[in-house]
Amino acid sequence: MKTDEKIRRAFSHKSWNEVRINDSWAIFKIMAEFVEGYEKLSRIGPCVSIFGSARTKPDNPVYIMAEDLAFRLTQKGYGVITGGGPGIMEAGNKGAQRGGGVSVGLNIELPHEQSHNPYIDADKNLNFDYFFVRKVMFVKYSQGFVVMPGGFGTLDEFFEALTLIQTLKIGRFPVVLVGKKFWGGLLDWIKQTLIDEYKNASPEDLFLFELVDTPEEAVNIIEAFYNKYLLKPNF
Repeated sequence: MKTDEKIRRAFSHKSWNEVRINDSWAIFKIMAEFVEGYEKLSRIGPCVSIFGSARTKPDNPVYIMAEDLAFRLTQKGYGVITGGGPGIMEAGNKGAQRGGGVSVGLNIELPHEQSHNPYIDADKNLNFDYFFVRKVMFVKYSQGFVVMPGGFGTLDEFFEALTLIQTLKIGRFPVVLVGKKFWGGLLDWIKQTLIDEYKNASPEDLFLFELVDTPEEAVNIIEAFYNKYLLKPNF
């Protein structure tokens, strides 16, 4: 039996039609999220996205490092984009606000979290229902990704960026991992298992990102990228 026929039998005729109608109308909500995102973010100027765990507490050295990193970015003329929530996201917005820079939050509605943090500019606080719309906004309006220690969501955002660059769906831009101790095991696995043993990626793919230990190094890599290629941020 085909999959769609199984689904049809699992629902009453009325319920099945309701599912189809809801799917159709969802297109308009998705479009609305794209339109709002494009309208608000097209005016923010050059920004760097900072990713990391929502669970990181303010007294954690990684939180303090993320805040310092965001502050340093503002002193180089960049604003900061985060996922708008607590933890590393809050630290990024806090550092941007302290540095007098643009502070953007791209919030996502989740069952048990998240409320936006208080350090986002009032006119740059966006809310999304759809992860894929939110990720488009991160990629389209960021001049670089800085990835702090985090969980599954952070890994998703990191590998999304690498995949888009690797497949030439977007232009090259700096992707920086911060924290050699945290990321070292993953990078060893990528090199030894993914690349050397299974040949599921190419050795040159390791050059799609950089690994550093300090906020200063991360900022320097972003600055060097645009100086080297004589590029300006997208704005």
